[in-house]
Amino acid sequence: MGKLTDYNEIRALLARHSFHFSKALGQNFLCAAWVPEEIADAAELDRETGVLEIGPGIGCLTAELSARAGRVVAIEADRRLLPVLAETLEGRENVEIVCGDALRQDLAALAAEKLAGLRPVVCANLPYSVTSPLLTAMLEARCFETMTVMIQKEVAQRICAGPGSAAYGAFSVFVQWHAVPRICFDVPPGCFIPQPKVTSSVLQLQRRKAPPVPVQDEGMLFRVVRAAFGQRRKTLSNALCGGGFAKPDVTAALEAAGIDPGVRGERLGLPEFARLADAFTVLTWDGGAPVK
Repeated sequence: MGKLTDYNEIRALLARHSFHFSKALGQNFLCAAWVPEEIADAAELDRETGVLEIGPGIGCLTAELSARAGRVVAIEADRRLLPVLAETLEGRENVEIVCGDALRQDLAALAAEKLAGLRPVVCANLPYSVTSPLLTAMLEARCFETMTVMIQKEVAQRICAGPGSAAYGAFSVFVQWHAVPRICFDVPPGCFIPQPKVTSSVLQLQRRKAPPVPVQDEGMLFRVVRAAFGQRRKTLSNALCGGGFAKPDVTAALEAAGIDPGVRGERLGLPEFARLADAFTVLTWDGGAPVK
């Protein structure tokens, strides 16, 4: 394992395969052995666990996952890394590499096919440039019990932020609706080759088995959330109007939900957003102006 995180060994490995880092793919490989070990430990794997990894790189985390889990399926978008992975993961019979773009995969179908009979989880070092869409896809797959991922520290903090903080936003609400997030530990830039300009964090998402609060229409909930954060400097009433809701409906819904129209959206938590969404839903049932 040490060889897969040793700076000189990495350089020699990549030179053997004439590999050059791609900025477009956001490639940064780990060169500190403690990091993949602690990521794999945080994922709490056993032989009954099936792991989906996205972006295995040269396989240092993959190797740790393979040693703990029943099966590992790793999706790699860069075909140039396939022969590298064939070398570094040789003999690991419980690992399968799928070449492709994870954002173009049906993750639920992939997990059902490749990880059948196992407890499905995600464990990965995600590319910074596609962190949010990847997390969205994982959560919307609704099949992974946990998602233990290394991402940019600022994004991890945003995901875990609560109402009233500057970091709190629509993505915070979306993730917290689907999962319980916690930051496990930070990873400094010096643990990567090449070094990124930012600190990373390992974030774990525990998928909720049921919504944190009841809501009549989940689609309406996220319409309201997106509108509320669409113009952060505006009052909630004005932001909702600017987000496609009719003024009379906004006034009626805020009153029905017991929410001050002069408050800003960033002050609302999941219970308040759910109450407001339900008020809009009732208005549409009662013949109120339809939202756009």
